[in-house]
Amino acid sequence: MKMFDINDIAKTAFEPVLFTPLQRAQKDGYINITGVDGKKKIEYITSEKHVENYEDPEEKVRAEFFAELIYKYEYPANRIKVEVVVPDRLPTDRADIVVFSDNDCKRPYAIVECKKEGVTDAEFNQAIEQGVGNATWVKLRAEYVVIIAGGTRRVLDVSDKYGAFEREQNIIADLPRAYGKPQEFRFYKGTDNDIKPVSREDLIAAIKKCHQTLWGGGRLSPPTAFGELCKLIFVKISDEQKPRKNGEPYQFQIKTHEPSSKLAERINALYNEQKVKDPEIFTESIKVDDRVLRTVVSHLEAINLNKTDLDVKGVAFEQFMDGFFKGDFGQYFTPRPIIEFCVKMMKPEQDWDVLDPSCGSGGFLLHALDYMRNQAGDYYEKGTVDYFNYWHDFAAKHLFGIEINDEIARVAKMNMIVHDDGHTNVISHDALESIDKMHDHNRGFAENRFDLILTNPPFGSTINLAEKPYLSTYELGNNVDAKGKKKPRKNQSSEVLFIERIWQFLKPGTGKAAIVLPDGILTNSSMQYVRGFILEKFQLLAVVSLPQCAFAHFGAGVKASVIFVRKRKDSEKPNGDEAIFMAAPELIGYDATGRKTESQLDEIVSKYEEFRKDATPFFA
Repeated sequence: MKMFDINDIAKTAFEPVLFTPLQRAQKDGYINITGVDGKKKIEYITSEKHVENYEDPEEKVRAEFFAELIYKYEYPANRIKVEVVVPDRLPTDRADIVVFSDNDCKRPYAIVECKKEGVTDAEFNQAIEQGVGNATWVKLRAEYVVIIAGGTRRVLDVSDKYGAFEREQNIIADLPRAYGKPQEFRFYKGTDNDIKPVSREDLIAAIKKCHQTLWGGGRLSPPTAFGELCKLIFVKISDEQKPRKNGEPYQFQIKTHEPSSKLAERINALYNEQKVKDPEIFTESIKVDDRVLRTVVSHLEAINLNKTDLDVKGVAFEQFMDGFFKGDFGQYFTPRPIIEFCVKMMKPEQDWDVLDPSCGSGGFLLHALDYMRNQAGDYYEKGTVDYFNYWHDFAAKHLFGIEINDEIARVAKMNMIVHDDGHTNVISHDALESIDKMHDHNRGFAENRFDLILTNPPFGSTINLAEKPYLSTYELGNNVDAKGKKKPRKNQSSEVLFIERIWQFLKPGTGKAAIVLPDGILTNSSMQYVRGFILEKFQLLAVVSLPQCAFAHFGAGVKASVIFVRKRKDSEKPNGDEAIFMAAPELIGYDATGRKTESQLDEIVSKYEEFRKDATPFFA
């Protein structure tokens, strides 16, 4: 006889099964989807039957909102029609959905125009005009018009109280429920109208739409547009984190009958409030036209960024920034597989101080944080206070970054916030300047301070003595003659100076670093003095030669290697018997075009661990 636990029976019997509105509509017979992938059809069954191609992206938007009208907005299915011909209108036009006020479907109440996800602002505005035109046509005449394009929505009151050309004062937060009055806001905490987490694809789509809106075909430069987007995402996250009771509205959303200027005032007030609390993130005000701001809010208002899965946010933000930086900032990222590999090789610990002196968008810091978050899961149960404190303390107290470009530093901070923080010790500064100046800015930056440095310093830029007098303060910024007399070099490559700066930052004896360097430093005869510096100041633990394709897809064709080093103690001299691990993977997870491939990097990490065990006397 099969035995059942009473608790399991109770759970099975009484736990509600959650369906999306679309699933409910199928279950209840209002929608019928048939066919196989690539050939699916959808049949709407209300006051009449209507069949369409379900493979059309626009059709999927219509199907989902059709179901919402029944279950979320509580309109009777027999009062809803699709593909309604607008009477006597030339050229002939059809409304995607019409909600009627009567069972005979004679009195239109709301007109709905549906567009696929990702349409441009111009296409969306064109849909508004089409919808308003249909809704105000003398032989159709409705009270409301809804324009929906995936996650973006606009609802307008087109009743007689507003002029035919009004497009602002008549905006309402959402379509009324069951022929009621419009609500002041659309989203309220802890209700069925709460904001929801989204998929990676939906988040990427929303971010792209926001950037396109801000850029506006040249309204702002792409980097400036991205900077403004970061500000608004920051406001959105801050608003979600504000304490509020169930039933209270969020502020980062469009309000019924609120002009763009008033919405802008609310958003700017939220921004300024957070700017005062955390002045290191943003120092400038929001510089976005009021109407543009409203459009950006419409793209983001329905998304719960805080509750969207961390990996989803991370990958979405990273993917967007990858293409954006490569195309518009003229810079490139260190690819994720290389970053992950460096972190796994170095195995950071919870009490280590970790630095990237050329942090870009924060890739190395974020993956160090992810490594620590995974480590926390080995010790504590996910969701517990101990689990949170383990990785969050690391993020707040032990992660440090320096980025010379203000805009990119802001992106790094934003990236850290999106990943649940760790932005506090990210500064905008020239990492090659005096460390004392950095210390004045943030006391965390000091010589001999850091346990681990993970970095890909900029390649190929030249530091000129006339422009940067600090060049002469570097050992590698001077020539030394046969008598040991120093003479400042007129210039030096930035990656060479970064090697010395890394040495200065690391703890003597124990501090370690993973550094991406161009192969020229390791092979060119003219760079012998640099190699001599490395071997004198560091113990060389490992050298991993990367294939030519490593940075090709990311905008740089230079052949590079990763060196793993330990800073020697002041009294420590090089030992000719020191073991050095060497590897040259051909497969690193992607090819020159960016397509995924197999990877040998995890195997190298394992081999390195075996090597360390065999060469224990040589490793600190």
